[in-house]
Amino acid sequence: MAGLTMSCHSPLCESIHSPLISSFTRATVVEVSFNEAFMSAVSLQKSHASGASASGSPWFPGSIVLSWSGGVLWSIDVQTSNKNADKSRVNMQKNITSLSGLNWDDLKFFLEVARTRKVSSAARRLAVDYTTVSRRINSLETSLGTLLFEKSRNNGFIMTAEGQRLLGYAESIESTLHMACEQVSGSSVALSGHIRMGCTEGFGSFFITPQLSHFLDNYPSISVDILPLPHFISLSKREADIVIALERPEHGPYVCCKLCDYSLRLYATQEYLDNHAPIQRKADLSEHVFISYVDDLAFSSELLYLSNLLPNAQAQLRSTSVIAQYTAALQGRALAILPCFLAAQDPRLLPVLTEEVNITRQFWMYCREDLRKLKRITLLWDYIREVTELNKGFLLGENRAIRFV
Repeated sequence: MAGLTMSCHSPLCESIHSPLISSFTRATVVEVSFNEAFMSAVSLQKSHASGASASGSPWFPGSIVLSWSGGVLWSIDVQTSNKNADKSRVNMQKNITSLSGLNWDDLKFFLEVARTRKVSSAARRLAVDYTTVSRRINSLETSLGTLLFEKSRNNGFIMTAEGQRLLGYAESIESTLHMACEQVSGSSVALSGHIRMGCTEGFGSFFITPQLSHFLDNYPSISVDILPLPHFISLSKREADIVIALERPEHGPYVCCKLCDYSLRLYATQEYLDNHAPIQRKADLSEHVFISYVDDLAFSSELLYLSNLLPNAQAQLRSTSVIAQYTAALQGRALAILPCFLAAQDPRLLPVLTEEVNITRQFWMYCREDLRKLKRITLLWDYIREVTELNKGFLLGENRAIRFV
């Protein structure tokens, strides 16, 4: 049976003593909140020891170390009859207090496996082979004395609870290193590097891509990936550094701003208008067919404008891709509601019922707080805001010509 004693140098001790002890469980991490300004965390090393005492008290196979906060030191001593306790205590103290055995470069491999969930994918992103990534992960797990990933046949490498806790710290280290390099290496490094931008398909292809071509002329040492993917892009997994989306993030450590409004209108080819019933008012649309999104696969409710405009509209062709809808509309077989920044540039498409069908949506731009401080991110962020403001009329369908800085 394990005995537990606590010593502290604070009048808060009695108020947290009982709940702290009762919250201990084997192989967990316990966080104890004293008040808004004071927190102490207990880290328990995983152990192969099993079972509990007859009275139901938890079994503590090793020593426990508390961090100190607010100038107050907390310490817990564990006394146990387990014959392996001394060995567990020594191993845990070694893992927690010694950094000499930790290869910091291993964290880079940990981050890529955490983000891709596949050793093979991490290897490609790091330009190394599978064996190297696997060896580095094993090295990190050995240094920390804990398992960071569990392998799943269907889902790849899944982080354990310990891996999830390490992820936040590893990302902070990564961001700090990026900022440190910018600060100490001068402007040549600050104005170079790689940026990955996630964006909705149509806006990314027809507005962002042309604008970034001009941006890169001014900053040839910066490279940019554009991910015009019609689904949610995860910043937490570093799938992108900056995201432009239809909706603002509900929560998270993000810097977010409303980028712009944009308009959508009903479009058709001249061929379609010549060969089908006249469209003079909204009620006439009931006799026509449409091209639209696949409702149950739309990645945002903001895309369901056809069903909101005409609940009984007939959509003969549906696609999750707005570019596919645009291409289909050019064939002159149906009507389509399209963004003005996409359709207004094409003289083959004519707006229909411009006064009655004029839909407005917004784009939001956001990135992680830590990345926002990087100079190359700031450069691109400010540039995107500048060119969208410059093209306000174009995005709202008031003119057909895109403008560049």
